[in-house]
Amino acid sequence: MSDMPNQTETAAGRMRLPYLRFNLHHLSLACCVLLAAGAWFYGWPALPTGVLALCLVVLVTDAIARPGSSLFYPTVSHGPRHSRRVALSFDDGPDPTMTPEVLDVLAEHGAHATFFVIGKSLAAHPGIGRRMAAEGHAIGNHSWQHSRWQNFYSAGWHGKEIERGEQAIAAVTGSAVPVLYRPPVGLKSGELAHAAWRRSLTLVAWSLHSRDTRLKDPESIARRVLDRIRGGDIVLLHDGHDLPGRTRPLCAAALRLILLGLREQGLECVTIPELLAPEGAAARKSA
Repeated sequence: MSDMPNQTETAAGRMRLPYLRFNLHHLSLACCVLLAAGAWFYGWPALPTGVLALCLVVLVTDAIARPGSSLFYPTVSHGPRHSRRVALSFDDGPDPTMTPEVLDVLAEHGAHATFFVIGKSLAAHPGIGRRMAAEGHAIGNHSWQHSRWQNFYSAGWHGKEIERGEQAIAAVTGSAVPVLYRPPVGLKSGELAHAAWRRSLTLVAWSLHSRDTRLKDPESIARRVLDRIRGGDIVLLHDGHDLPGRTRPLCAAALRLILLGLREQGLECVTIPELLAPEGAAARKSA
């Protein structure tokens, strides 16, 4: 056993995690094979064995596909629900056109956000990353290349992706290695969990998706967020695109409407580290 971040404590919290947890998907597959073999060769009752196999498949599929699942690895999806704070997070940037516009809007409203950057995009536009850090925004790791095939790769491959992303962030911030990591598309596997555990990362998902990748106008994006948001939410938006040559042109306009609505609802927009910090930590820091 070794230590890793615990969602029920602060981001710096630790918990014990057996290696068994990294291999739940493999063990479930093996159990399904054994159940099928038992039903075929030994005449085990088909209905109970089939139901059990189906439950295992559903459990593992949920762990892989649901961003907030903590089955493989503890995953943060929101902050304290009694808080009047929320965190806006932006994925897949930086984009040379859209991200500066997003930063302009945040500056106009005195708001701070968290940017989960693709390492190779940050390396191509380091000045944008330096601006993020200089203006008080948090920068999280969103892998080096944002592979959509990541669940088929080994823990070693994930480790290299994470490390290259960390190096790109450190190169523009000059600070210590970040501990916030958001897997591409929010997908997780046992192999990713093992790589994250080795680096003591905090995996961050979200509690509210803006659907800005599907909705066709900024008003619809903002309305979806503002109609659903509550204290402690981590909101997913996109200032960039993982596919070359594509952009998210509605992001800045939607963000402006969202920030106006948050102010009307009395909600403060902070970074994810600020959202997850123990109560009173911000006050002690400013005192």
